This record gives sequence, structure tokens and C-alpha cells, in this order.
Amino acid sequence: MREIEIEELLKIPPAERLILDVRPEEDFLRETVEGAVNFSLEEIGKQGIRAAIELMKKKHSQEEPVKLPLTPESSLSERTEKEEFSPELSLSEELEKGGFPQELPTIYVLCDSGYKSRDIVEDLEDEGMSAANITGGYQAFLKYELKGFLSEEEHLEQQRAQIERSIIKKFRKSIWRKFTQGINDYDLIQDGDKIAVCISGGKDSMLMAKLFQELHKHGRANFELVFLTMNPGYNEENWQRILDNARLLGIPLTVFETQIFDAVATIEKSPCYLCARMRRGYLYSHAKELGCNKIALGHHFDDVIETILMGMFYAGKVETMMPKLHSKNFEGMELIRPMYLIREEDIKAWRDYNHLSFIQCACRFTEQCATCGGEQGSKREEMKALIRQLAQTSEFIENNIFRSVHNINLNTVIGYSKDGVAHSFLDEYDDAGV
Repeated sequence: MREIEIEELLKIPPAERLILDVRPEEDFLRETVEGAVNFSLEEIGKQGIRAAIELMKKKHSQEEPVKLPLTPESSLSERTEKEEFSPELSLSEELEKGGFPQELPTIYVLCDSGYKSRDIVEDLEDEGMSAANITGGYQAFLKYELKGFLSEEEHLEQQRAQIERSIIKKFRKSIWRKFTQGINDYDLIQDGDKIAVCISGGKDSMLMAKLFQELHKHGRANFELVFLTMNPGYNEENWQRILDNARLLGIPLTVFETQIFDAVATIEKSPCYLCARMRRGYLYSHAKELGCNKIALGHHFDDVIETILMGMFYAGKVETMMPKLHSKNFEGMELIRPMYLIREEDIKAWRDYNHLSFIQCACRFTEQCATCGGEQGSKREEMKALIRQLAQTSEFIENNIFRSVHNINLNTVIGYSKDGVAHSFLDEYDDAGV
């Protein structure tokens, strides 16, 4: 795949370069590279790569760009009858047939970070087009603009300060207060704690690391932090993304490696469950070696309520993901979840506001689409969809699911278990009637 640095791209006169900006429309309207045309990843997903090519053809022909929504059928129907378009033809065949201008120059694809655009470049090349990925994406463009008066490290420090300020200012109510409330409500930190903040590289754990840093800086400083990252066998792109984000965010990683992905690659039954258990065991073990007494995981409010429903629907249990628990296998160790009260939509809002791009699923089974979600079709994804549907009927649904495990009335429960012992309402039923 051809790559082009932003410095080289900007040497090409605007009138002679074709830039396809695949970021969301609101980001494009805020600012983009001069002369770029917007056709978002979402629109490409809906309409196909050939609709984007048609838009670039219009641009190259110096016609007024086609306005969204655009479909291949509607745009291509503007051809003359002599240029009848055959949907079953590939673009290379279409070029030979005369359907698209063969002189169309290289299309340079711009996304936020230079990762998501790679797939679009490959799609364009598959259609016979000359295409190149803009290395570093829009973030590289921003750095270039500041390069005249800021060094790279100075730029990182400036961007980092803005990210940290957004936590305390813009997202104070939805993220910062929820973080500190969770710590206080569930008594997650005590004097003298040494906490291993476990970072997988996704948005949740990266935000959690920043929240702990801010808490240490502006609030409580009665504890120590280690930012613990395990490489269980990430591919090179995913691993580099984690390192780049840690550098940008100013998170000093303590790294260790395992071969967990290789170990579970051949497991057919419940590989995700086994992988998660193994990863947690390694995190406990290394955290303890570093002198930590707690590990912190980045599970959030949505994870909690999804777990409640999964237990009911697929395990026949009323249970949830606890805000803290003692390890059964590592004496003296605890697990805490300080993002317990933070909503996933607010985490995404923080990420997007700061133009950050994280891996979303680093599993070997889904690493090909590490920026696209990775969990489609899972039981958790089913719960997400169900909760979204229920929330349309009442704004209280999500909070009520969450509160349900805080307000269990044992007088109206048929049975429950505690410490491995099963209890029934019949155990005390006759005594209650006396």
C-alpha cells in the first residue's frame, strides 16, 4: 500500500491533488486539508466505495461536488445513454468500457489517525484506482500546522494539557464527578494503596489512567500508581497504537509480554472466556510482583447493566459485576472498578472531542478490525441492542437496571446463595409466621 507523508502531500498544488476525507461530516466542516472532499466512512459503508469514486470524479472534472445522500445508481444515472453503467462490472472493467475517466489521478485518503483510511485505500486499489494513505491522518496535518513554532514534544504537551483540561472542565459532571463518586461510594482507595492501573489500550482503560493521574494531581495523593500493560500477542499495528497513545497522554507504561493469544488461538469452545481469565491472572501476578495490592480495571456503567441482563437471560442468575472484590487466587490482592458509574456514551464523547483513536478489540480473532468494534454478534452486543431498544420507551430503564442489584429485598426472593451455600425462603418461612 502506498503511503504519503503530509509534508509531501502539501507540496502538491491544491488544484492538482484529490483528497478524500473520510472523517465524520462535523469534523470535516470544522477543518480539513485545503481542497478535500468529504465522504465519511459511514457513508461509504452505506453506499459503497464506487459512490465515493464518483464523487472524486466530479471533483476532478471541476463540477460542483455531489451532495449527500448519494447512491451509485442516482449519480451514475447522470451518464449519457451511450455510457450505460453495468453494476456487475468491476471498476477496472468500467474504465476499459469508458465509464470512468482513466486520467483520474491518485486519490489521497484522509482519516483522523491514518489507520482507518488504509482499508479505503485497499478498496480503491481493488477497483483499479491509484490511491495512497495519508500517514498519520488529520492528526499529522495538525502537527504540521504547528511545526513552525512548536517541536513535536511541545505539541504533544499542548495536546495533552487540552485532554487533561477537558476531563476537569467539559466532562467534569459526566466523567470526573462520576469517577470520584464511584471511588467514594464503594470505598475503592485506602491510604497506602499501590494500585496497578491495567491498560489494554482501549478507550476505557486509557481514560481510567488519565483519571487516576488527575486524582493524584488534584485530589487524593495518598496512594501509588503503576500503569501496567500486558502484550498478550498484539499485532504490530495494535501494539504501536497503544504505545503512541500512551506517549500522547503522558502515561508511563510498565510493560510485560505473554503469549496468551497463541495459547487460545486453537480453542474452539469459549476462547474469549479463557483469554479473559488468563489475562486477569497474569495481571494479578505481575501486579503483586511489583508490590501492588490492587488492580484497577476499566469496566463502566454499561458493562454493569449488560452483565446483569446476561446473568438473568443466559445463566438464570441475578448477579452483577462488582465494584470491588477480593482475589481468590492471589492473597492480599483486590480488584477495583473505579469507572463503575461512568456511561460509555460519555467516554466516547471524551474520545471524540479530543480526536483520539484507540484500539477497540485487540483479540486475535478480531484484530483485523481493531478500530471497528470487533464484538458484533456477541451476547454482550445483544444486550447493548436490547437496552437501547428498551431505553426508547423510558429514560429510566438503564438506571433502574443498575439500581435493581442495589435494592434486592431478600423477603421477596425465592432463593439465593452466599459463600457457596444455597439458601431458600423456606428456611425461615415458618419462623416468620410465629
